[in-house]
Amino acid sequence: MAISRSSTSKQLTGSRKNKKIKTVMKEFKKGTLRSGSKTGKKVKNRKQAVAIAMSEVRRANRRRS
Repeated sequence: MAISRSSTSKQLTGSRKNKKIKTVMKEFKKGTLRSGSKTGKKVKNRKQAVAIAMSEVRRANRRRS
């Protein structure tokens, strides 16, 4: 299966992605990460925190292109 150039060029570089994930995981460890915006429930599950981090990476990627 061939990967188109347009999809690979839109991806965030590894260092930017890792920085975003690191930031979200720090929030999770401090207990300040919330599922929605500021009013959502606190995230208690590590897997959910990772999912939120990946979602934020994708959102940042969309804004960038």
